[in-house]
Amino acid sequence: MKRIWMLAGFAAMLALGFMITRGDAQPNTLKLIAPGVWFREGDLVHQDHCNNVIIEMKDYLIVVDANFPSGARLALADAKKVSPKPVKFVFDTHHHGDHTYGNAVWTGAGATTIAFQGVADEMKRYEPARWQMAIKQRKDVADMHRDTVEPPQQTFTDSPHVITDGTRRVEFYHFGWAHTRGDGLVYLPQEQVLCSGDAAVNGPYNFTGDGNIGNWPKVLDGALKLQVDHVLPGHGGAGGKEILTGQRAFMIELRRAVQAEVAKGKKLDDLVKTTNGKKMAMLQLPDAVKTWVSADSLPDQVKDAYNEVTTGKAAGELPH
Repeated sequence: MKRIWMLAGFAAMLALGFMITRGDAQPNTLKLIAPGVWFREGDLVHQDHCNNVIIEMKDYLIVVDANFPSGARLALADAKKVSPKPVKFVFDTHHHGDHTYGNAVWTGAGATTIAFQGVADEMKRYEPARWQMAIKQRKDVADMHRDTVEPPQQTFTDSPHVITDGTRRVEFYHFGWAHTRGDGLVYLPQEQVLCSGDAAVNGPYNFTGDGNIGNWPKVLDGALKLQVDHVLPGHGGAGGKEILTGQRAFMIELRRAVQAEVAKGKKLDDLVKTTNGKKMAMLQLPDAVKTWVSADSLPDQVKDAYNEVTTGKAAGELPH
């Protein structure tokens, strides 16, 4: 039964993009953020694609996030449009399918996939069950004809992990467990650009089932110590440091609101109601964090926060 609920929860995460629309969304577009740095916004609503970032080095390119297989092919085509240089490295910010299931597309094109060790560890924890679920839901995954996701070819534990070629310095950071145990962020110190993966998104796109809501703000505290002008999130549009501070505030307010209700003796059934098959969260968060709030995703976020508060364990540690 626990396994069934875990798969159902992941299916809900895969479907999240179809439930949320954003008026300023610009899917499948490339935006030059700094010389040699492009932000590619994925089609979240129709394809569940994550965003990608293309970083030009002297002789090659680095791409942030592998995407789903169909998203990987689109990102690879766009990389060829902006530069004739080959993609040498693809960095998986975390283990979720919309960020890693395209790994084999990139390695098939000659790239090397890299990630923090925690990403590979999470894959061992959750795969192949989630891949098998995705096969039933996504043609691009089924068409890979694989039994499970291809893990990153190279992993590292040092933070920052640095790649430099004399023209540009790229730093890879792991500040701890937020969205997942393996969260990695990419920082370009000269350009003051931070690629935040799903540790900081720009909109109501937070899946908290594998996360650590209580520790999430501490991870973002680490990111906020960096000199940042541009934040390129895993989902939602590009922006500035307000993405980091807003995401941080959302997690604090979510846990604070649930903690207050628990202190009043409220149970989970009091905080999340189901009417005609639709779940509703029975609490309000401040308008200051409304960018990160969705009626569709808030019930599960409240449930995860409630479980953290009442058990003292991270949501991702608990059966899901």
